[in-house]
Amino acid sequence: MKLPGSVSLVSQTDGSQQTVVGARYTYASLVTSKDQSTHIAARPSQYPPAQAPKKKKSGPLSQSSTASATVNKTASVLQQQRHHRSSSSPHKNFNAFLQDTNDEWSDQLGYDNSTSAGATQSGASTPSHRKALSQTSRPNSKPFSVHDPPPPMPASKPSASSPSVDHSGVKKDIQLLLQVYNMNPDESEDPIKIRKFKEVLSEPNVDLVQGYLPCNSARREATLARKRKEYTDSVAITYARGTAGLDQTLWHQIHIDIPRTNPGVPLYQYEATQLCLERILYQWAIRHPASGYVQGINDLVTPLFEVFLSAYIDDNPEEYDVSQLDPSVLNVIEADSFWCLSKLLDGIQDNYTFAQPGIQRQVATLKELVSRIDGRLAQHLQNEGIEFIQFAFRWMNCLLMRELPLRSTVRMWDTYLAEGSSEGFSEFHVYVCAAFLVKWSEELQKHDFQGVMIFLQQLPTQNWQEKDVELLLSEAYMWKTLFHNAPSHLKGK
Repeated sequence: MKLPGSVSLVSQTDGSQQTVVGARYTYASLVTSKDQSTHIAARPSQYPPAQAPKKKKSGPLSQSSTASATVNKTASVLQQQRHHRSSSSPHKNFNAFLQDTNDEWSDQLGYDNSTSAGATQSGASTPSHRKALSQTSRPNSKPFSVHDPPPPMPASKPSASSPSVDHSGVKKDIQLLLQVYNMNPDESEDPIKIRKFKEVLSEPNVDLVQGYLPCNSARREATLARKRKEYTDSVAITYARGTAGLDQTLWHQIHIDIPRTNPGVPLYQYEATQLCLERILYQWAIRHPASGYVQGINDLVTPLFEVFLSAYIDDNPEEYDVSQLDPSVLNVIEADSFWCLSKLLDGIQDNYTFAQPGIQRQVATLKELVSRIDGRLAQHLQNEGIEFIQFAFRWMNCLLMRELPLRSTVRMWDTYLAEGSSEGFSEFHVYVCAAFLVKWSEELQKHDFQGVMIFLQQLPTQNWQEKDVELLLSEAYMWKTLFHNAPSHLKGK
C-alpha cells in the first residue's frame, strides 16, 4: 500500500531497546517496529525528551570502550539529523524541492496491472515505486526494504457497461452515460433500470438542491407535508383579519410591486398568481425583519413559482392561468415556492440588509474583474464618467432577471444551483455579469455616457435561446477558473 507521505527514521539501538531520535515525514505515515506492531508517526513536538544514557560506574576497560562507541554513534546520529534538517530547509532551491517531493506525489503508482507494458516499465523505474513501509505488520512475511517496490494490487476486470476510469477517478468515456440516457428501455438488457434512470433524471430537483427536501428519501414525504402545513397555517393566521390586519406600509409596497413583475409574461398578470406572490413576499418579509421586503425580491420568486407550476401542467406555464388549478395544488405550489425562496435568500441576505453591503462588494469585484478582462472597456467607461454602480446595481439586486427572458433565467439558475446555492448566487453571478458586460464591449465603446446607459437599459436579449445562455455561462466559468482563487492577481498586485 502506497501512502501519501514517507518517513525516514534515525534510530539508536541499545540492546533490544529502540529510541527514535529524529524523523522526517509528510502527513501521517505508518511505522512498524521490530516487535511487528503498527504505530502512527508522531509530530516532532510530541516526541518524548531525549534521555541521556545512564552513566555507569567506572569499571573494566570494556565498559569504557562501550561508552566511547556509544558517544561516537550518538555523534553520527546527530550529524544525520542535521542533514535531514538541512535537506528540508526552506532556503533550498526549487529544483531540490521538486526532487524531494516528486517521489511522494507521483501519480504513477503502478498498481493497475491492466496498463500497457511500456507504462509499467517506466512506472517501475520511477522513484515512487521504491518508497515502502520499513517492515510489514504480518508476523511471517518478509520485511520490506526501502528499495523494494510495493506489492501489486490485484487487477480488476473492466466492465463492458461501465465508463473507463483513470487512477484519479475521472470518467474518460462520458458519452456512454448519454447513450444510456438516450437508449430505448425495451431494447436494453435491463429495461426496468433504464426506465428508473430516466425517470430520476426527468424529475424536478430544485427543492432537493435548494436544501428544502432532506437527502433521506424516506423522510421527504413527511417533511413536505409538515413544511407545507406550516406555511398554510402561517398564512391563515396572518390574514385572519384580511388585509386590514397587515402592516399597511409593507403590504402597500408589495402590492404595488407585484403588477410590475414580469409585465410581458401573461402568467404574472393573472390575479390568482399575483395573490400567491403577494402572500409569499409578505410572509418572507415578516419572518426576516433585519432586511424586510426590498424591491427586487419580487423578481426572484418568479422562476421558482414557474418551475413548480410546470410540474403539474402540460401547457406552457408562462401563459397558464393558475385559477384553473385545484386550490390544494395551488397551495402546494405556493408553499414550495416560499420555502425555496427562503433558502435562496438565506445565502444572499446581505444584499438586502441596510446599505446592502453584499451588492456593494459584488459591484467592486465586478469592476476589478472587468479591468483585468477588458482593459479598453474599463478605461472607456472611466473616461465617460460611468460608475459601475449605476448599471450593475440592478444586475446584482435582481440577478439579471430584468435583462434576460424568464426562460433564460431558469436555465442560468440551474447552473447557479449546481455551483452551490449561496456560492452560485453570490460569487459565480459576478463572473456571469462580467462575461455579460464584456459581450457588448465593442458596442459600448462606440457610445458616450448617455448612449452607454441607454444601451445597457435596453439590451437586445429578448430573443436569446438556451445556447446563448450556455455560452455566457461557459465564459463566466472560464473567468472564475482564472481569477477566483487568485484575489491578488485580480487586484493587479
